Amino acid sequence: MSSFKLKWHKLTHWEYWPLWAVYYPLFPVWLFFSLKARSFFFFNTANPLMKNGGMAMESKKEIYDMIPEEYIPKTVLIEKESVTIDSVEKLLSEMNLQYPLIAKPDIGMKAFGVDKIKSKSDLESYINRTPEDFLIQEFIAYPDEVGIFYVRVPGEEKGKITGIVAKEFLSVTGDDRSSILQLIKQNPRSHLQLKALVKKFGNKLDTVLKDGEEFILVPYGSHTRGAKFIDRSNRNNKDLENLIDGICTQIPEFYYGRLDVLYADFDGLSKGNDFKIIEINGAGGEATHIYDPKHSLFFAWKEIFKHWNYLCKISIINHKRGYPYLSFKDGRAMLKANSLLEEQLKLV
Repeated sequence: MSSFKLKWHKLTHWEYWPLWAVYYPLFPVWLFFSLKARSFFFFNTANPLMKNGGMAMESKKEIYDMIPEEYIPKTVLIEKESVTIDSVEKLLSEMNLQYPLIAKPDIGMKAFGVDKIKSKSDLESYINRTPEDFLIQEFIAYPDEVGIFYVRVPGEEKGKITGIVAKEFLSVTGDDRSSILQLIKQNPRSHLQLKALVKKFGNKLDTVLKDGEEFILVPYGSHTRGAKFIDRSNRNNKDLENLIDGICTQIPEFYYGRLDVLYADFDGLSKGNDFKIIEINGAGGEATHIYDPKHSLFFAWKEIFKHWNYLCKISIINHKRGYPYLSFKDGRAMLKANSLLEEQLKLV
């Protein structure tokens, strides 16, 4: 695909636009909710036991520790300051964690710095290039991933699901003729990830796949890493809602956010079988079903408004319960730190 066609595709498909282009037009809406809450940074009380409400700069390990362990992968925090490959391998052995593994920054965003670790050499490379504390998790081999957005108004017994998104991992399928690199360039979704894929796979991209052979380029469902998001909100059902509500009400003071879940079969997931929660995003979590290519920007804005309304309502109630809002000074510092961290993680 030519450079012009790629740029045109990106321009005419809003899902590829930078976040500021999607969210800046909604600033008056945020200002409205801020005036209603009497705080610009009201969101931190939505989930008052998560740092910043789970908006940014929160520790993933601290959130995992709040979730009943049967629902999450085995997870260990690695402190960067004094880490060596031998000390990490010893810890993994003690926890019975074996390759492949997933490594991710403890404080991260948008799947930057997330990697699949297949061997000791992969792990050593990750340790050397990651700048901060990170997590090592068992690799969950379930084939599908879904994001489930959940809200519960404080004081109400039950919460509800407000959106479900299925995630298709970025991949290519062989034709007996084309190299992986050529296949990547045939699809705008993968072509837009070319720089990162070349860095990751190098000469392996010259491999020619057999006809019908699928090659997973990115084994996790991140939109910023090329996953295709598909709105599956219509698949919500009573069993699934009871399952998610039952889990979320066990998480102390959790009212608003998105659960990213790996699972074997959707019907099985609804019944509580064969799934793991691989991440929970709090106030900063998007209702990512909006990124389904079939949805217009106006649909996305309507859904963002709906979820900000929930966020504001929950935050105000929790503030009245005694939880303080984030000060303007601390809120600005959080945004600055988050911006610096994003630039740092892009290099991992």
